[in-house]
Amino acid sequence: MKILIIGANGTIGKAVTRSLEAKNEIIKVGKTSGDLQVDISDSTSIEKMFENSGKVDAIVCIAGDAKWDKFDNLSEEDFYVGIKSKLMGQVNLVRIGRKYLNSNGSFTLTTGILADHPVDKTTSAAMVNGGIHSFVQAAALELENGLRINAISADLVEDAKDKYEDYFPGHTPVPMVKVADGYKKSILGKLNGEIIRILA
Repeated sequence: MKILIIGANGTIGKAVTRSLEAKNEIIKVGKTSGDLQVDISDSTSIEKMFENSGKVDAIVCIAGDAKWDKFDNLSEEDFYVGIKSKLMGQVNLVRIGRKYLNSNGSFTLTTGILADHPVDKTTSAAMVNGGIHSFVQAAALELENGLRINAISADLVEDAKDKYEDYFPGHTPVPMVKVADGYKKSILGKLNGEIIRILA
């Protein structure tokens, strides 16, 4: 299977890539590294990436920015960071990527625990994650040629514990192998329109 992974060099991306690369052809994509580069907040950049990748069997996005700050501090422009990058970036990957995905191929998008259990300073990020969940469920009804779409929503992951644990009091970190298995379930299985929640 030919799998394009956006964010392949990130914390979760590395684990997912490792779990898939033995039996699949992986195209690693990053903002400044990898086999190809893309800025998912820019539709032209997305189109160029797909022109260079050609047809693939699965498109996986483990990327996207959102502003973390107190609600009182967030400006309208701060909200647009997450809307343009993590939300519309992933929407546009699906919108544009449909014509580059082989029949019966799949999209796997990434959200996170904040859609269901927001924590302090995550008004923008939680909003974006929830929007992606709704988009996935609706888009699944209309995709053609056997195409599937799912979102992965993981709790705090083990390899990011040191960086983020203060933001997530009481959250038990999810082992990376369990996170990678969630992505494999979406990519290699038959689920469609699902929010695959990964908890410890």
